[in-house]
Amino acid sequence: MTEPVAVVPARNLPIPDHLSPVARMYLAPQPAMADYPALDDKAGWRAYVDAVDASVLPLLLQISAHAVAEVTARDAGGAKVFEIVPPEHDPEDCGVVLEMHGGALILCGGDACKLMGIGSAARLKRRIWSVDYRMPPEHPYPAALDDCIAAYRALLADRDPSQIIVSGGSAGGNLAAALMLRARDEGLPMPAGLILGTPEIDLTESGDSFHTNDGVDPGLRSLMPVNLLYADGHDLKHPYLSPLFGDLKDFPPTILTTGTRDLYLSNTVRMHRALRAAGVAAELHVTEAGPHTGFPGGPEGAAIDSEIRGFIERVIVT
Repeated sequence: MTEPVAVVPARNLPIPDHLSPVARMYLAPQPAMADYPALDDKAGWRAYVDAVDASVLPLLLQISAHAVAEVTARDAGGAKVFEIVPPEHDPEDCGVVLEMHGGALILCGGDACKLMGIGSAARLKRRIWSVDYRMPPEHPYPAALDDCIAAYRALLADRDPSQIIVSGGSAGGNLAAALMLRARDEGLPMPAGLILGTPEIDLTESGDSFHTNDGVDPGLRSLMPVNLLYADGHDLKHPYLSPLFGDLKDFPPTILTTGTRDLYLSNTVRMHRALRAAGVAAELHVTEAGPHTGFPGGPEGAAIDSEIRGFIERVIVT
């Protein structure tokens, strides 16, 4: 039996007038994205990653131009980590945000990871451990998750779990949630809280917004070829790959953020409902017209940052 399909007419999507000028800029149409290489073309994937990273780095440098922080590269149980301390950080505050950077599970390592961590430290006004995890094409699953669990173990050796917040946006949200599942499976304590910013927690891309917001989100498209490259032949439904399908009981208090134009809106909404069904204290914040990136630098983005800082203050023990 053929499943019913809703056919909608082509239409224009105006940018809402009530958005700030910065937010309106984020919703402007973007140039067409390059085609993905063939799955088995490792050299093609390396060239793709290098090209995208080279185009992203200047933007990150511009965003973080006024951010000042003390940055220390360190080994965390074999994982590479940037420890980032903003100037306004209270030296008596022992809290740490363990952050997994975004980037589709293949992008934004090295300097980009450091710059994204500096940005997070500036917005959250907290000490950040930004994990520079290994990625495809050279290092597919489970290398990234192995690095995240190594960094978490190293942090637990130095901090009480009540002083740790785990955070991840987009692909980093996948790893942050997968880290909770694996940490619990390995008998490690849960952190004080979890931050999931428009998380990529369903690599099967089964949610409604993968269709309804396809072409509506100006900066994100289906990542299925990337997901398959990352999974390296493993089942995309495995909870360590798609945490949405895992047993979420015992997760720490969680804050989730998304926007109404976000391709990952369904990911975030479904994860919120799954956490609530598992008895986890979870709050969801949805930004009007927000795409996958949100609106960093605008008042809408600042409002979300304020919510996240308030969440950290409520759950962490410093």
